[in-house]
Amino acid sequence: MQGRAPSLADSLGNPLTLHHTGSVDAVNDFVEGFIACEARAVNVLQAAGDTSAMVQACCAALHMFAESAEAPRNAHPFITQAQASAHQASEREQRFVAAVAAWVDGNVPRAIALHEEQARLHPRDLASLKLGQYHLFNRGDSPGMLRLALQALPAAPEVPYLHGMLAFGWEQCHRLQEAEAAARHAIALCRKEPWAQHALAHVMLTQGRIREGAAFMASVNDTWTGLNSFMVTHNWWHQALFLLEQDLHAEALHLYDTQVWGVVKEYSQDQINAISLLVRLELAGVDVGDRWANVARYLAARGQDQVLPFLDLQYLLGLGRAGEDAAAARLMAHIEAHAASRTEAQERAVWQGVCVPAARGIQAFAQEQWGDAVAGLGQALPQLVEIGGSHAQRDLFSQLYLHALQCNGQWASAQNLLQPQCNAQPQSRRLARQMHTVNTALGLPD
Repeated sequence: MQGRAPSLADSLGNPLTLHHTGSVDAVNDFVEGFIACEARAVNVLQAAGDTSAMVQACCAALHMFAESAEAPRNAHPFITQAQASAHQASEREQRFVAAVAAWVDGNVPRAIALHEEQARLHPRDLASLKLGQYHLFNRGDSPGMLRLALQALPAAPEVPYLHGMLAFGWEQCHRLQEAEAAARHAIALCRKEPWAQHALAHVMLTQGRIREGAAFMASVNDTWTGLNSFMVTHNWWHQALFLLEQDLHAEALHLYDTQVWGVVKEYSQDQINAISLLVRLELAGVDVGDRWANVARYLAARGQDQVLPFLDLQYLLGLGRAGEDAAAARLMAHIEAHAASRTEAQERAVWQGVCVPAARGIQAFAQEQWGDAVAGLGQALPQLVEIGGSHAQRDLFSQLYLHALQCNGQWASAQNLLQPQCNAQPQSRRLARQMHTVNTALGLPD
């Protein structure tokens, strides 16, 4: 069926203007799949022959989620068609198209502003809301993530995925009691709510509820089916963190081999899950064998990405740990050049003031130049939230810094950082073991 069909609506009740009424299922797969972290979001590509603005904007967004240098180029034909058809669409759909277009053009502040406006005017457009949260997360703006989700709460209280979005926003704002309540409410509404499960794992890790967290994730992992590769590998990554805190190294390495690495090796998020877990294993004294070589094979293509500083830093770390010094040097050069070319104020400050010193510290770490590693990482850490990523993900860089302090003989500084962590997480055998090493070096009792 051809022609304008404004009587159609997505499963959340948002009116749709489609050229083919049969495309509504594909749009729903995108909307529902995106907010539920399910792989079926890609099904919208099957409707790419429908030139409707909403269909084409969803296709463009999917290409952008590749988080690669090629993503904007691949998204461009779809967003161009969406803009050409936008005059036939509703103002809600036009705003969504404009937000995705801003993202494709690299204007993330405009995209965020449009998603915030959408949340005020159309609070049941939860795909727009989650996309806005994605951008805010990547800029380290967790209060913005939380405000956006709270905006929709009166209009969509029955949607479990909204409560999952709320839970993660609360957790990233260090409001752990509210985060746990929202996560548990989401899971009560839908046991298979992986984002809420993930938020609750964050809460339990932060509060040092190590054994409880491991047991909780084990109790829900049967629901991790049909998810996108990031969500399934990332929830297993969280389970591996609980194992690492208990010094269960063999079990954590087994999860790396069977669950964390190998779903979609070409995907940025799968790569950083692998890098982060391998580095943590090595910092715990585990011999990871030849596993770095396989990861590095997929990092080689990332040299000129510079999509998000949070990603680039981990690519650089992975190349360094793999001994790919030439590729790491090329990536470092591209990071520095990209930072120097930034014009938008916040982006320039983050790339130049946070990413570059952190990258230099990571490069020095790989070369065992411990003083330079301490200097670079130490300069970046106070502002590291600005590169994006979660608290748990960014803790990797704090662990690198602590290791560099010890290798550089700065034991008093290491004690000052480590003891408060041990106080907060008495169940962590990893921290207790590290604290013993520090205390021994300082001649202090445990």
